[in-house]
Order: sequence, then structure tokens, then C-alpha cells
Amino acid sequence: MKFAVLVFPGSNCDIDCYKAVEETLGEPVDYVWHTATDLSAYDCILVPGGFSYGDYLRCGAISRFAPVMSEVAKAAEQGKYILGICNGFQILTEAGLLPGALLRNTSMKFRCHDTVLKVANNRTPFTTDFSENEEIVIPIAHGEGNYYCDEETLARLQENNQIVFTYSSNPNGSVLDIAGICNERGNVVGMMPHPERAVNSLLGSEDGKRMFTSILKAWRDTHGAASVR
Repeated sequence: MKFAVLVFPGSNCDIDCYKAVEETLGEPVDYVWHTATDLSAYDCILVPGGFSYGDYLRCGAISRFAPVMSEVAKAAEQGKYILGICNGFQILTEAGLLPGALLRNTSMKFRCHDTVLKVANNRTPFTTDFSENEEIVIPIAHGEGNYYCDEETLARLQENNQIVFTYSSNPNGSVLDIAGICNERGNVVGMMPHPERAVNSLLGSEDGKRMFTSILKAWRDTHGAASVR
């Protein structure tokens, strides 16, 4: 399985994502610049956190026009796995690959600390190594993590089981404590917490590691490959 980690001007979690794949899975992984126009070689695309284009206008509002985002949309349509983390989640909503928007935290402060999440949907390709309703520890680092959508969209998210993670203690004001969602097909996930920062006990938690092992298992099941080591 081959992973791509997108890099925009202002990305700062790209190395974290790269190392998480490299050290957790040992699978091939490349940095891919925002000007790339071909992602056909990759099975999973990670859209990392940071402050792409300085978060001018709105978080992710400029990045969504980068050439590589057309390829991300194509990959999503093809059923490839797309994971947007923090600023990556913001970019995916701006690009229309996920519904809703990320607003300023209700505290109007940048929040950077561990959070306890509940796994609301463990049937996505990203969450099968978790138990349903399991509580996990994943850190956050954001100023605009307040997930918002209108009532109609929220009803669809609930009906289609698209709410993947919720906060046990809401740090930002997100509607229904939402920390992460997926598209209807389940192959695109966006989340504000950082699983790539929780893959080793030295970092305070290993709970994020299972997101990456889940992705690899899902891909291998689809391709008839051997199970995760």
C-alpha cells in the first residue's frame, strides 16, 4: 500500500504524518507537493494539519484551489482512502469533499492538549481496529475546530452514521460534540484531533496508531493481501 502526504505552503504536520506511516506500518510513503497533478500511484492520501497559506481568508479556503485538490477529488471518487487531519479537515470541507464547516473555537482561544474521544463509528476503513463507543486519547491543536452544519446536514450525518468521533468533553463548541466525520461512502474522513501525534507511548498515547493499522487492513482486505504485521 502506498501513502501520499500532501504538503501545502504552511503545512507543519506533514512530517508527523510521514513518520506515523513509516514507523507504524512500514509502508511506502511520499511527500506530495500541492502543485502535483497526478495521485494515481497512491492508495491513501493524508491531508495534514498546519496553517496552509497562512490560514488567510478562512482555514483551507485557498488550499482547496491548489492543483492537487482536483486529484484528491478524483481519488475520493475512485474509492481511495482520504484522511484530513485538523487543517486537512478544514481543507476537505472547503473543497466540498465533506459537509459542514470549521468555525472559531467558542472560547476564541487556541486549544492544544490531549482529548478523550468516543469512537462513534468503528465500521469505516479508518476505525475497524477500535471498539464501538471505545474511548481513546488523541491530542488537539487548533483555533478553528468548532464543527458546524445546518440541521438538515446534521440529520443526514446521523442517519447515515457519518459521525466517526465525538469529544467526551467538548473543547471547541462543535455541534453534537463532533470531532470527526466521514462522507457517505466512508472512504473520506476528516477529524480535528491528531492521530499521527498519538502513535507511541512516549507521545502520551498510542491510540492513534490503530487508525493507521485500520487503513492498511482495509486496503489489504480489498486487495486480497496478507494481514497487517
